[in-house]
Amino acid sequence: MLAYTLKRLLVAALVAATVSFMSFLLLKLTGDPAAALAGESATESQIAFVREQYGLDKPLLVQYAHWIARALQGDFGESPYFKQPVSAIIGGRLGVTLTLGGCALVFAVALAIPLGVLAAVRPNSWIDRLALTISVLGQAMPSFFFGLALIIVFGVMLRTLPISGSDTWRHFILPAIALGYYATPAFMRLTRSGMIEVLASDYIRTARAKGLRPASVLFKHALRNAIIPVVSLAAVQFGFMLGGSLVIETVFAINGVGFLGYQSIARSDLPMVQAIVLMVSMFYVVLTFFADLLNAFLDPRIRVH
Repeated sequence: MLAYTLKRLLVAALVAATVSFMSFLLLKLTGDPAAALAGESATESQIAFVREQYGLDKPLLVQYAHWIARALQGDFGESPYFKQPVSAIIGGRLGVTLTLGGCALVFAVALAIPLGVLAAVRPNSWIDRLALTISVLGQAMPSFFFGLALIIVFGVMLRTLPISGSDTWRHFILPAIALGYYATPAFMRLTRSGMIEVLASDYIRTARAKGLRPASVLFKHALRNAIIPVVSLAAVQFGFMLGGSLVIETVFAINGVGFLGYQSIARSDLPMVQAIVLMVSMFYVVLTFFADLLNAFLDPRIRVH
């Protein structure tokens, strides 16, 4: 297990280094950062001053080395719009986005896994068709449209749930459903296919022949093995939810990192955008790393690859 952990840690470090450089480089390719920071009405001398102040006149690799060195210390510079440290602003809003992403992931898993199991146990039944319908709708319906539909139904027509803000747990219900529903089909299909494959295996037939209870065979033996790929998917989907929260937080006026990213792009706040892109990317890398370790713990066969 130690050798496998070190191997995955090395891969994660290489991916993190590559992603950090790409995050830094992509914003450079969008145009002149100094002109964007100085503003549309800035003169050439003002743009030159901004370029020198932020070190944008240095070679690209030198800029990246200085930027990543400060980023590793939690220093992403100062936001030119808010006039505050970037890390402090993101830190104040990160909890809201993590809460939203966690609630959305719980909703997606709680809905998808039971549906996937039932669809696998009863293939081609009405339950299977219902699960397929939910899967198709989840993939076809844009999250912002579903969020607006939830606002109209539960916020305007029924007036049962709040439609904006993040003051109480009730404020997270609608945005968590809107964000989590998009991930539900992937969880459901993976659970269904995994359960069908496992239920047809020899050791499941042996367990049934020994007279084990159907519930024990289904949950203790079949689901435990079928759920392993879902663990990796859950890590990736949670990272996706943190990035995709930009749309949902904007629709529901939630003051999290996603909405902050939208505001920063609109205001050409490049230090803030860079920090948010790097943060979301690192969440992907870290979550994938721990998902690999958990999979190796659940299935020792993975460690030999």
